[in-house]
Amino acid sequence: MIKTPVRGMRDLTPSQMILRDYILHLITEEATLAGYQKIETPAMEPLENLTSKEGGENESLIFKVLKRGQSLVSAQEKGEELADSGLRYDLTVPLARYFVNNQKDLPLPFKSLQIGSVWRADRPQKGRFRQFLQCDMDILGEGSVLAEIDTITTTAKILTRIFREAKIEDLTIHLNDRRILTAAVAYAGFEEGDCGSVLISLDKNDKIGFAGVKDDLLQSGYEAEKVEKFISLFEQAAEGIDVRAFCGMLGDSAPDGGVIRDLEKISSVASSSLGSTGKIVFDPTLVRGMGYYTGPIFECTAGGFSSSVAGGGRYDKMIGKISGGNNVPACGFSIGFERIVAILEDAQFRPSEAVVRRAILVDKKLVSEKLEEVLKRADELRAIGEIVSVVTMSRNLKYQIETMEKNGYTAFEKVYSD
Repeated sequence: MIKTPVRGMRDLTPSQMILRDYILHLITEEATLAGYQKIETPAMEPLENLTSKEGGENESLIFKVLKRGQSLVSAQEKGEELADSGLRYDLTVPLARYFVNNQKDLPLPFKSLQIGSVWRADRPQKGRFRQFLQCDMDILGEGSVLAEIDTITTTAKILTRIFREAKIEDLTIHLNDRRILTAAVAYAGFEEGDCGSVLISLDKNDKIGFAGVKDDLLQSGYEAEKVEKFISLFEQAAEGIDVRAFCGMLGDSAPDGGVIRDLEKISSVASSSLGSTGKIVFDPTLVRGMGYYTGPIFECTAGGFSSSVAGGGRYDKMIGKISGGNNVPACGFSIGFERIVAILEDAQFRPSEAVVRRAILVDKKLVSEKLEEVLKRADELRAIGEIVSVVTMSRNLKYQIETMEKNGYTAFEKVYSD
């Protein structure tokens, strides 16, 4: 038997789960107060849904699940696709399918909270796993910018609560719109069909810089003149530029005024709601890698960390593609749960628990009458809200207590036999 987990996956200790449960509690509490309702979808989805060209590069990272029984034998004989399903790589595609399948029983707009594991066959490295937890809040059926404002402000409140105790500040929401990015691609002279590829390169800007993006586009075979015009556009966009000024640089390719007004409204109303807890900035280089975004997109950064801790946007066409019918407005924000956990662990943050976690350590020779008294006391302590575990003392009592302290125990009682 192999004692280690599958590569890219991991075991989680009780001490790790204390921090994870603390974060999940804050997320669930704040989202529920804002009207989001918890749902659950299966770990596996039909392969057709997962390979619909909506998931960007994640579609190349699917863990495929083979057909079973005679269906597998038949596929092998005919040289057909051997898989018919796959482990979900995010929670958005499953949510769209869920909505189509359960729409008659759901209110509109529908505010969804979904927390669950997702799987990507990525190359494992520090902080990057093949199985990880995602926490998504989505609003389906709301076509106005109220959906963006709601998801942004709720997410900001959640992140503020999570980071406050850890003394991590400077929450920033970066805001852009896919239609502005599409306009920038057109302004530079690229063909409409090049948009996805060009934006994938731009999305690497935070890692490789504009020079790296330029090289990436040239290596992809795009004309130097178009590449230069495209990169120059973003280099000219000084830090702090507003959406109206940037769109003014796009000339005849600029999106219609409604796009600009929507972003200005989102920024204004959300900023007023957030107050001093966070700021909103227009970021023309923000792309978001998924191909399903159709309008405003956003990401959150905090405490000077370069990587985002949450991201999302509007995806109005996905549900229509799955249903084969009319499109349904959709907007969501995904909290980077694993990234937040890593940040707090690196900061050696441990949540302060209001509840007492007590261990009553008993001598293994304790007589029945005295053991009954101990168990009665444990029940009384539990009744007033303490977490109590009754365990037998080990020979190395010091090590036993140190180990339990590492796993969250804060109070100890020792009961010896007479």
